[in-house]
Amino acid sequence: MSEELTAQTEELSLESKTVFDNKEEFTAKHPLSNRWTLWYTKPQVNKNENWHDLLKPVITFSSVEEFWGIYNSIPVANQLPLKSDYHLFKEGIRPEWEDEQNAQGGKWQYSFNNKRDAAGVINELWLRGLLSVIGETIEDDENEVNGIVLNIRKQAFRVGIWTKDCDVNKLKTVGERLKKVLQLREEQKVEFISHDASNKKGSASIVL
Repeated sequence: MSEELTAQTEELSLESKTVFDNKEEFTAKHPLSNRWTLWYTKPQVNKNENWHDLLKPVITFSSVEEFWGIYNSIPVANQLPLKSDYHLFKEGIRPEWEDEQNAQGGKWQYSFNNKRDAAGVINELWLRGLLSVIGETIEDDENEVNGIVLNIRKQAFRVGIWTKDCDVNKLKTVGERLKKVLQLREEQKVEFISHDASNKKGSASIVL
């Protein structure tokens, strides 16, 4: 089943022909403030595959109508195979720490560790996250958000908002709104950690 889902996602590529390529069939009416690229990380099937082999751009869009067309054409969150990821980033920014627009930044994140309980709601919460990012309601005028990531792991669904820098005072609004987007209770905390610190064991993070 996971191989089938991986193939289904891979079939959506930047070269694929869709309804958006035919002006007679589709007219964009509600442009977004930015162009966005959806990326997909497929599960590793052999040890020779590195990160760059697994990470692929799916498609770039710039309107509300295009977003819904794409969203309704790809597997939803709880259908993705283990060790796969969705990434939605502003066009021109790769979902990698090394990208110059991410290098000095970090991420607010929350892990739904009880996957059995979260499976019934993760699709709605992930959609809410996507809409908050492309609609730019996840922040005010800070222009700090680069993208949003969904990780599918054995023990957890993890959602993260990637930012340009690590000024937590400036990014506090993003963390607070992520909690609302994910419909978390007060005692459930989102965590902020810099990309630089993510690879260091025991690195300090900030919770909200």
